[in-house]
Amino acid sequence: MCGRTACTLAPDEVSRACSYRNRGGQRRQPRWRDGDADKYRPSYNKSLQSMSPVLVSQRHFDKTAPVDECVLASMRWGLIPAWFKESDPSKMQYSTSNCRSENILEKKSYKDPLLKGQRCVIMADGFYEWQRVEKEKQPFFIYFPQKNGPSQERKEDQQQDVTSSTCNTVVSEKGEISHDLAEESEAPAEWTGWRLLTMAGVFDCWTPPGGGEALYTYSVITVNASPNLQSIHDRMPAILDGEDEVRRWLDFGEVKSLDAIKLLQSKDVLTFHPVSSFVNNSRNNSPECLQPVDLSRKKEIKATASSKMMMSWLSSGSPAKRKEPDTNETKGEQDSKAKSRCKPAGGLQLWLQGANKKPRTK
Repeated sequence: MCGRTACTLAPDEVSRACSYRNRGGQRRQPRWRDGDADKYRPSYNKSLQSMSPVLVSQRHFDKTAPVDECVLASMRWGLIPAWFKESDPSKMQYSTSNCRSENILEKKSYKDPLLKGQRCVIMADGFYEWQRVEKEKQPFFIYFPQKNGPSQERKEDQQQDVTSSTCNTVVSEKGEISHDLAEESEAPAEWTGWRLLTMAGVFDCWTPPGGGEALYTYSVITVNASPNLQSIHDRMPAILDGEDEVRRWLDFGEVKSLDAIKLLQSKDVLTFHPVSSFVNNSRNNSPECLQPVDLSRKKEIKATASSKMMMSWLSSGSPAKRKEPDTNETKGEQDSKAKSRCKPAGGLQLWLQGANKKPRTK
């Protein structure tokens, strides 16, 4: 199953990380659906019923839009079927956070939205899974291997912060235009930062019987675990590997439901590392959730190639650009930050020390 994720990018970073190519091969950068960027909160520890960034076809919100045009939306984790009759979604008596690919056409909750083309891609830095070890459970963080370094993507963001008061457009040393200009361009620069995990899902739109604001919710589709993950858990999210698979999953006009289901395969494309039981408490929301640990010594260790890339990416960020975490700081977080001040200021420690900064207001 998949019951916890992390998505730490700021809204504008998510938009850039989700750039895609349409049917004609043209690169596009999806905009956030009106108001949805404010509903999303970056988090190191997202649990069920939280709001996550989801990529969908713009046609679901605008019947005149091309089917292969994408938009980012904030949706709640845990699908509420459109036919649900209760006035309170919390009265849902069964879990819809995950949907088994084998049963997707057998259960009405998932079959209806699938046949309507209501397919989505859930974006995340990665997801957490727990391995049962005797009487305990060991958490792991699972994500795409990162082929390239964090490059200058976030460092250019920091430069833009300094110059934004006098100029709205910044050109990097590589000649790449800044986000402000790329957002208006038909060919935005390809994202070179952290590669987000792309998980296949289905979504639905529920409206309270007595009227009110529509609630968009989703379920993560799962498949049998790939060989390298089977020792952790027997299930994993259905991963869409690459832009072509993402485009085909979302393009319900060109790719019909039965053909789209063929994309839901177990893929041996992910990497992972063990993390602290700190992540077990969903109220804990800090980089410590992602920190690699040594299972034999239960303490911080030197990162592997992939986990080192993740820590390098975090430390290259600009905490001032981020929104506040989606939960209040807990005592555990406060204790963790206090301990970090007593350690050498490595990449993770620098990130922790900067995490308390208030976001820049425009």
